[in-house]
Amino acid sequence: MSELLEKAERLKTASQTLAMLSAEEKNEALEQIAQTLDRERAFILQENEKDMAQGREQGLSPALLDRLQLTNERLDQIIDGVRQVASLPDPVGEIIAEWTRPNGLRIQTVRVPLGVIGMVYEARPNVTVDAASLCLKTGNAVLLRGSTSALHSNKALVAVMKEALRTTAIPETAIELLEDTSRETAQRMFRLNNYLDVLIPRGGAGLIRSVVENATVPVLETGVGNCHIFVDESAERQMAIEIVLNAKLQRPSVCNAVETVLIHERWPYAADLLETLHARGVELRGDQRLASAYPFISEATEDDWYTEYLAPILAVKLVADVDEAIGHIRRYGTKHSEAIITENEVNVRRFFQAVDAAVLYHNASTRFTDGEQFGYGAEIGISTQKLHARGPMGLVAITTTKSLVYGTGQIRES
Repeated sequence: MSELLEKAERLKTASQTLAMLSAEEKNEALEQIAQTLDRERAFILQENEKDMAQGREQGLSPALLDRLQLTNERLDQIIDGVRQVASLPDPVGEIIAEWTRPNGLRIQTVRVPLGVIGMVYEARPNVTVDAASLCLKTGNAVLLRGSTSALHSNKALVAVMKEALRTTAIPETAIELLEDTSRETAQRMFRLNNYLDVLIPRGGAGLIRSVVENATVPVLETGVGNCHIFVDESAERQMAIEIVLNAKLQRPSVCNAVETVLIHERWPYAADLLETLHARGVELRGDQRLASAYPFISEATEDDWYTEYLAPILAVKLVADVDEAIGHIRRYGTKHSEAIITENEVNVRRFFQAVDAAVLYHNASTRFTDGEQFGYGAEIGISTQKLHARGPMGLVAITTTKSLVYGTGQIRES
């Protein structure tokens, strides 16, 4: 039997046990995971360095290396995320709605686990723990399929989590890592309908497109982030500069970093913003007016407006008003995170009504589109689709529902 089928069968069995556990049992298991990750951090960092060395050898971009790297600080964040998930209310068993029909039937809609989740992701070892903790909390078993570039890190993290589960009510087989990262095995995973209840791809546009186009298992789709900030005519100078710098530079390699800044042509502080970005090492690609006015801005191509750079590169454009900004976002945006910086409440309302995106911001950085920042503890991904989950996906997003009908002998007569 192949590694894929063997692990899928184990997960299917484990999911049936996991679905029956209490919130207390699941929380105790998550605390064990947090403690064991903390205890084994030297081993985890050692294995991560193997991936980093291999990545540098293979010429991975600085953005990919940043996503791949684990540090003590990032491990602290991962461990804290596990504990935050444990501290949140368990959505499983929650009664969403309850009503009684005229014939006396009492009907409840309750939250239940999805079952077995297949997680497909790229060089982000933190996703290994985030996905596992969210899945276990919601009673879901999880098949993790990371990238070859993070294989040492992922194997270490899964081994540590499995070790932690051995003393808990959750079977250690509720988490499995698919170590065969070949394309052929991935294609078989995408069609494993007898074992997987949903696939969640998390990564670049190519990965997401591959899963969506090749899967027969239902896909809970996440999206890339070509995020925009519109600096309106009334924007406060210092606020606008600080928000744009944070959204671009706090961590350029992530999907909620800003990629295009649209500046109202009558905003008086455009030069201050652009010169500050240049001084901070941001490569600027602008429209014809900006490229002509500033020697450090190169002229943008059509492709630049579509690009998720994931690097200290920023597209910049002058616009006449909020409507032109909205039109640009509608054409080039990916419906992830969009922001307006303004003191004009009418323009805020117009922007919020007209822009179709998972998360919209007024006078705040796009970097807050994140499960931990939204109070979810961690996230399974950021959905830009319009089905049952949109935006950062926490615990509720990876549950489904079933109806419980209580009767007293009713039979249907027509």
